[in-house]
Amino acid sequence: MNITLYGQRYDDEPFELIKQGDSLLINGEEFDLSPLPEGGSLPGSAVDSQWFALGQIERVGGNIQLSLLYPIPANFSPEQSTPKVLGNPPDGPVSLPQPLPEPVLREEAGE
Repeated sequence: MNITLYGQRYDDEPFELIKQGDSLLINGEEFDLSPLPEGGSLPGSAVDSQWFALGQIERVGGNIQLSLLYPIPANFSPEQSTPKVLGNPPDGPVSLPQPLPEPVLREEAGE
């Protein structure tokens, strides 16, 4: 499975992504893509989820290819703001790009 991530600015929106074979769990909701046949495709909008809102979901060479939106915070990193392709991540929790450290306000720093 190749997953292209497109960061979209959201505040405090949870996003946990787990891959299990041809299925994805997003925030605990399962999306089973195994019925998609070789050479088949469907629009991301055919999946009842805000995260699949763009692009096509396709199976090419036995491999599912799809795009997902994912929430990024105000302190997003360059890796989060640029589309990122996760090529065949292993089953289990998917490692996502991380934000920049939160800025420390002067008042919090004791100044």
